[in-house]
Amino acid sequence: MAPSGRISQSVFDGSRLRVILLLDLYEGAQQQFLDAYELMRKQVASVPGHISDQLCQSIENPSQWLITSEWESAPPFLAWVNSEEHVETVKPMHSCVRDTRSMRYSILRETNPGQRTAASADVQVEPRVGDGVARHALTFTVKPGSESKVAEILAGYESPQAQVDENTRLRRTSLFMHGNRVVRAVEVEGDLLVALRHVARQPQVRAVEEAINPYLEQDRDLTDPESARLFFTRAALPAVHHVVSDRPAPAGLRRHALYYPAKEGQGMALARLLSHQDRAAADDPDNPVHSSTVFQRDDIVVRLVDVTGDLDLDPVASLGLKGPGKAAELERLLDGAAVGVEGSLETERNINRLLSHADMLPVTDRSAHS
Repeated sequence: MAPSGRISQSVFDGSRLRVILLLDLYEGAQQQFLDAYELMRKQVASVPGHISDQLCQSIENPSQWLITSEWESAPPFLAWVNSEEHVETVKPMHSCVRDTRSMRYSILRETNPGQRTAASADVQVEPRVGDGVARHALTFTVKPGSESKVAEILAGYESPQAQVDENTRLRRTSLFMHGNRVVRAVEVEGDLLVALRHVARQPQVRAVEEAINPYLEQDRDLTDPESARLFFTRAALPAVHHVVSDRPAPAGLRRHALYYPAKEGQGMALARLLSHQDRAAADDPDNPVHSSTVFQRDDIVVRLVDVTGDLDLDPVASLGLKGPGKAAELERLLDGAAVGVEGSLETERNINRLLSHADMLPVTDRSAHS
């Protein structure tokens, strides 16, 4: 799929992926780190979609290391990096590393590509057009019966300062719930990692995180770096696609989040279907969806949409089902029982039922003032 000028992010264009991991090691931890890397290298070599990796050490500062890897495309890398197997594989590295930074890039051009050409399917065809905004989400579950209390806590805190530094700014935070599942989506102008660390240090945010600890299904101790690292690693819900219509943004746009639990092993395929549908919607002047971001991890798929009017005015478009056969395709990938829908999505009754069950409860939506 060739990127459109409106798409600022997509992992579904088929291009090869370059992953860069910068690491700053503790003094005296080099051999332990090398042993941990060898274990990881052997395991990742058998992961589908992995092509190669390199380990490099700085010639200027021996405590600084670099791991680069190449993948056939972004989806297999995301499936690996978000898996429980990956979480367990990298654990031995944590005690060696003072700080890390991960960056992911699709390959656009290359020198001496051999048999490859710029027009080949594994090279990004043309540059994407972005808006300078990074998008990310976290998701976790709370104990059944605690939903209203958790929503009250999450809605009641004072917003952190939007301006992080001269280059980074919090733009918007949207928080939704679906049953006992919480999804918090953030938009950041500038450096996402810097912004997330800034937010985590704010006293009002730390107080909220401590207040919801007793209600979480997954125990965590934010005073323990390893416990906090594992929690936020497992809670990460990456943005895999984002598109905005060329049409001027109408007044009164409403933000919704829709929850699409996939059948086992079908999460990436479901996210791909929705992203293709949203790309087509951007070309349709009558479609109520003005912008959309698809988040996916394992079999959890969440679609954040800004729409004109109410969702139920055009439920088919709101769900991303415009076009022949799309309802049947979604039905094949969706765990209908998880959202209370059993039976064909070709019927209006089941479409409306899916919309009502997929639409998440808004808890808070905060935009920074210019």
